[in-house]
Parts: sequence; structure tokens; C-alpha cells
Amino acid sequence: MPSPGSRRGRDLKAILLEHGIALAREGGPDAVSLRDVQRRAGVSNSAAYRHYADRDALLVAISEHASAQMAREMEEQMASAERQVATAEPGGEPGESARRRARARFRATGNAYIAFAMAEPGLFAVAMHPGAVAPKEEPGPDDRGPGDPGPHQLLVSCVDELVTTGVLAAERRAFTDVAAWAAVHGLAVLLLDGPLSELGTEESHGAIDRLLDLVDAGLR
Repeated sequence: MPSPGSRRGRDLKAILLEHGIALAREGGPDAVSLRDVQRRAGVSNSAAYRHYADRDALLVAISEHASAQMAREMEEQMASAERQVATAEPGGEPGESARRRARARFRATGNAYIAFAMAEPGLFAVAMHPGAVAPKEEPGPDDRGPGDPGPHQLLVSCVDELVTTGVLAAERRAFTDVAAWAAVHGLAVLLLDGPLSELGTEESHGAIDRLLDLVDAGLR
């Protein structure tokens, strides 16, 4: 059974991360500092540094949390898209249902990616921040296990499914995940901080749908 001291250590690490996440939500990576985190937690610098050696280590932990949350939301939209295909009118050529399912799941990853960026711009910015990408030294509280892939792994699995169902020719498989990622990321940035940030909700959704239509058409 863990000692009270070890439990307190894990609790403090989680508390520090919670405050870091809150700061990231408020202002992205620039708003995150160990000094502010330890002040909010009411602990000394030495106590905070025992869990996060520097700001970059804290950013990595926040990025992992953001990626895990994005992956969960992607999975939810993928499952919803799959249910919609399952309840649609059957018919078509053999294998058509599997192809519709693959295309719907693939589209859902892009839709969820942009939706997460719009709903959590601060966490999204941390997840994409160069300083927040580093090898992990130990599992974090939001780490997903071997059966819980991250956002990019979910995208790759969907592209693989496009190939196995015949939607995408195998010889066109290379870099499809990269191209799709670049497309949805570019639109997300334009909607958040670029010239498209002035669009209303309806127009934004229209732009997202049109982009996903183009990506889907490009598969074939």
C-alpha cells in the first residue's frame, strides 16, 4: 500500500498539472509558467520542481493531456459516424457499407480535430507547441494505454481502413494522413487566429464541411 507521503506526491503533481492546464486554457503556452503554477498550488519552488524540472516538462504534460482529450473526442465522433452509417438504408454494391463506414470515420477525425481546436484553443496551441513535444520519462495521468491510440494514430488507422475497404488505392496511401492533417490544421488555424476568425458560426461550419467534402472527394 502506498505511503501517505507517496500519495501526497502524486496528488501534488496532479494539482500542479491542473493549474497548468487552467493557465493553458486561459492563454495557451505563453500563459504557462512554473512560478504561476506553484503560486496557485500554494507550494514552494522546490516542491514544484520535484515534479516538473522546468517549464518545458510541464508543457509536455499539458500537451499529453490535450492530445488524450482530443483523441477521446475523435473516438466519440468516429463512433457516432459509424452508428449513422449502420442505421442508413442498406444497399449498393458488395462492400459498399464498409466503404461508407471507412469514409465516415475518416471524416469524423477531421471534424473532431477542428472542433477541439475551436472549443479549446489554448490547449490546442499547447498540443502543437514545439516545446511541448518531448520523449516521456514516465507515464502521465492522462496517458492512454496500448489500446488507446492518440489523435495521429487514430487518423492513420482510418487511412489504413480506407485502403483495406478499397476507398483509397494502396499506391496512393503514402502521406495521405499528412495531407489530411495539414488540411484540417490549416483551416483550424485560419478560423482561430487568421483572416477567417471573423466568420460566424454558420459560415465556419460551412467552411469546415466544404473542406471535408474536398478531402473526401480527393480520396477517390
